[in-house]
Amino acid sequence: MGAHTAISLEEYLHTRFPNPEPEFRDGEIQERTMPDYLHGKVHGLLFMFFALLRSRVRVFPSVETRLKIESSKVLIPDVTVFFPDEPREQPETPPLIAIEILSLEDRLSAVREKLEEYRTWGVPHVWLVDPHSRRLYSCEAGFAEVSSLRVPELDTELKPADVFDWQ
Repeated sequence: MGAHTAISLEEYLHTRFPNPEPEFRDGEIQERTMPDYLHGKVHGLLFMFFALLRSRVRVFPSVETRLKIESSKVLIPDVTVFFPDEPREQPETPPLIAIEILSLEDRLSAVREKLEEYRTWGVPHVWLVDPHSRRLYSCEAGFAEVSSLRVPELDTELKPADVFDWQ
């Protein structure tokens, strides 16, 4: 994770940054790691998986959306899924699902801390997807590798083939 720069929350929220957009923590912008091809591919497939669910359930998936989880903290999950209502332009309530996709440059300790912040904020389903090792992790009851990711509220299950084996 890169350099830190002091800035106000209002200034951060009204600034457009180059990709990848930085996050905001306690008056500082914090750079995020650059995604590689596998990250981008899985990113798109996760969004598409949930976008296709819209034909049968009222979900609102999004990518790279700023989430104001505290008055001094804005985090940007790779993929979020809102349910059953579409969020405001600047969501201030937890989505149903927050997904982080591991990049080669990510430090696992920093990513796990971010996942726990989503849980503390009230996100029911917090997931980590590692496209390089082709592994799925759930952070719903601790941090654990899982064979699939289930969402009972949507009566759906995300399997590794849904995001790793697409041709």
